[in-house]
Amino acid sequence: MATLWDWTKQLGIALILALMIKTSIVEAYKIPSSSMENTLLVGDFLLANKFIFGMRLPIPFTDIKMPAISDPKPGDIIIFKYPGDPRQNYAGKGTNYIKRCIAVEGQTVKIVNKQVYVDGKPMEFPPFGQLDSTRILPHYSNRFEWGPGNRDNMPEFVVPKDKLFMMGDNRDNSSDSRFWGYVDRHDVLGKAMIIHWSWNPWSATDSNPANRLPENVSRPPDISASNPYSILESVAYNIYHLPERVRWARIGDLVE
Repeated sequence: MATLWDWTKQLGIALILALMIKTSIVEAYKIPSSSMENTLLVGDFLLANKFIFGMRLPIPFTDIKMPAISDPKPGDIIIFKYPGDPRQNYAGKGTNYIKRCIAVEGQTVKIVNKQVYVDGKPMEFPPFGQLDSTRILPHYSNRFEWGPGNRDNMPEFVVPKDKLFMMGDNRDNSSDSRFWGYVDRHDVLGKAMIIHWSWNPWSATDSNPANRLPENVSRPPDISASNPYSILESVAYNIYHLPERVRWARIGDLVE
């Protein structure tokens, strides 16, 4: 009985420590969309530093943060709570987004023919960023407002206090601050650090050719609740195609 009790205590301590690390220091995130291609791809799994921007204390039903070691700066790739999600009352709820920080409080931003200017200077385009369209859309409003009219052209504005202006690296295929506004500094969850796993989604309709199903490979089996065997079929399929689906060269890459 003593051995069993000791083992239970050790397991309990390990679980508590793991929970504290996950909620406060480092957490894993999966890239679900193409808005950061080709810096980050659908199927990339990241580790994010939650400590640097002020970790949240692992206290249920609270959203208390410790003082930050540093603040986000332009160029950082940041994970945050989506501003338009009404569920984000507490740290464990809401939709997580990942974008590149373009400007912080007090800085001026404008977009002219897809070129972003911060404090009057052109911001360097991300090394692996992309533009899906050569068509330049004009800013269709005479007054400042959020919306699709800001995709390629946007009048100059000043980022308010405690706010961040965020954009995806896939500039023509990203829902970001141009469309829904600023990100509150308090909603920042962490800074992306490293890709610890990368899994090709193999989609027949993905806009990125690198993610499409190879012509010589059969389509992945669908999982159906009415067919329990479909789960086994899917597991067998992914085990068989594991060497092809894992993006081995991306594992361990630093996120910049």
